[in-house]
Amino acid sequence: MENTFEVGSSFVWYNDEKIIVKMYFLNDIPFTFDEMPDGHLWDQDLVKEANGNRSFDIEDVYRGSNYLIMEGCHPCFDNIDISNPEVLPDDLLSYFDEEDLRG
Repeated sequence: MENTFEVGSSFVWYNDEKIIVKMYFLNDIPFTFDEMPDGHLWDQDLVKEANGNRSFDIEDVYRGSNYLIMEGCHPCFDNIDISNPEVLPDDLLSYFDEEDLRG
């Protein structure tokens, strides 16, 4: 039986809490992030959400990505079954067909 993975995302503080990013997780393991547009720190709702989440640094993403690569289940490199591919970063959506994204 093949494993099905779930992608999650949340806004978190990153890089010694200097910026906020949209962090992506595979079964709660961080593997990539999207940077926010200039001026994002003025968005009080975004700051409030990030304050409620754990902060991350480059080492967290590096360790998470390396672990997923070693296990053969990194969404950027491995063909895995993801239950909610529509949550993936836009640059990874091209790897999934429209049927996967209808979810």
